[in-house]
Amino acid sequence: MDETADGEPTAGTGTQKGTVTQRAIEWIKAMIAEGRLEPGQRLPTERDLAAQLGISRSSMREAIRALTVLGVLEARHGSGIYVTRLEAGDLLETFGVVADLSRGQRLVELLEVRRVLESTATALAAARITADQLAEVEKHLAAMNATDDPEEILAHDLAFHREIAVAAGNETMAAILEGLSSRTFRARVWRGYEEEGAFARTRREHAAIHRALAAHDPEAARAAAAAHVGEVEEWLRSQLPS
Repeated sequence: MDETADGEPTAGTGTQKGTVTQRAIEWIKAMIAEGRLEPGQRLPTERDLAAQLGISRSSMREAIRALTVLGVLEARHGSGIYVTRLEAGDLLETFGVVADLSRGQRLVELLEVRRVLESTATALAAARITADQLAEVEKHLAAMNATDDPEEILAHDLAFHREIAVAAGNETMAAILEGLSSRTFRARVWRGYEEEGAFARTRREHAAIHRALAAHDPEAARAAAAAHVGEVEEWLRSQLPS
């Protein structure tokens, strides 16, 4: 059997190499999960890692590259490869790409997920929100109501929902919602709303969410958020071909 310059068999071509790379990815993930590599810790050299696992440096390089894209590892120029802080926002950063690129029925499915999560996050926020956090929500609500500029409305709409997700006190949920509520996706919805003159309805929905937060009423907050996302969901369904 022929070998590559790194000493790895060539039989099976891309499929075999993909399997080897995947094994390296799982191995590094296991080292992190078991505490053998901690957040912020520098990895051994690529050569040492490859030798420990008995694979080629090229396969280990691909594994490190894949984990870097996923936000698990980071390269520091002149210093080496490190484990990231492993915060939810970093690990779920690529999640937003799904919302940005999805179309049709897949986008409706994502909105169903967002409706469940956002209603839960808003209910949690109603129970946990501080006076300062509520003031931030109110600031963005007032800014949305003070303009008819779609770009300004979009920016404050994103910030309004982001503040609520943060107030819920669950970083992982907030990171997922951030991905499901990407600017690209919201811009598509707001363009449609602008054409249909639906800004007034959306303002009423935001006001209902704010009232529930101010009253610290989790169930009212849950219902208001579910109704708000549900309206977007129904609008999107109406845009799908019959």
